[in-house]
This record gives sequence, C-alpha cells and structure tokens, in this order.
Amino acid sequence: MGNRPRVFLDTSVLFAAVLSAEGGSRLVLKLGEAGAISLWVGPRVLQEADGMVLRKVPQTRSLLALLLDRAGVMTGPELNAAALARARAVVSYAPDAHILAEALSAEVDYFVTLDRQHFVDNSRTATLPFPVGTPADFLAWLRERLGPARRLG
Repeated sequence: MGNRPRVFLDTSVLFAAVLSAEGGSRLVLKLGEAGAISLWVGPRVLQEADGMVLRKVPQTRSLLALLLDRAGVMTGPELNAAALARARAVVSYAPDAHILAEALSAEVDYFVTLDRQHFVDNSRTATLPFPVGTPADFLAWLRERLGPARRLG
C-alpha cells in the first residue's frame, strides 16, 4: 500500500470542492496538497468534472485546474475489461460503473464520493477491495489510521 493512502475521487467530490472552499471535499484536496495522501482520478472523472463545471459554473473552470494541480491529483490508467466487469456487478448505472472500474484499475485504498444512490448506500460496495464513503467518512477512516498520536486539523 505504501506510506500515503491512495485515494480515488469521484466527479461529485471534485465538483463540490470547486463550489465550496469549506467542507470535506476541499479538505480532502488540501490533504493531497499537504502530501498526506495520494489523490487519484480516472480519465472519465476528469472529463465529467470538466463538463459539469463548464455547464453549471464555467467561471470556475480555472479553479478546478488549479485545485487538481495543487493537490497533485494523478490520473489513473484506462480501465481494463476485468475491472469493468467487476464494477458492473456492484453498480448497475453504466456511467458510475465505468468510474468505479477506473478506481479498481488505479488500485486505490479508498473511494471518496458524494453519490449516495449508486455508491455510499449501495451494500454491494462491501465486496470491493477498498472502502467507499463520503469525504467525512474518509476523514474518519484516515484519522483512525493515523491513530491518537497524529491528528488532522
């Protein structure tokens, strides 16, 4: 697993981080910027986030690029057929299955999303090799991993 947890960000988390300087989504990016975690997205996530920003808040497109750059967000590999088949067994909604397959292909330690319908409240995510949760869930998981000696701000 390495020293820093590898964390995959869903489109919803990137969009929330652009919209608000406060809150868990932006804090996750700040942890990436501080080097505490290694942040990952897939090619589809980048495409979706850019498209969503262009449609809904085009004036923040440069902020999205800046946040990704500062946080050192890495783009994972293209998904493979095995990952897509596994993802489809967990998530029936095709676009989200594609994103989950990108996370599987990136071999991450945690999948952060704000999508309750397809991910957070989906009991089939328990079969995945990594936990799935909201930014708040992830921050609690990270605090637990760090232990009482090191606390996050």
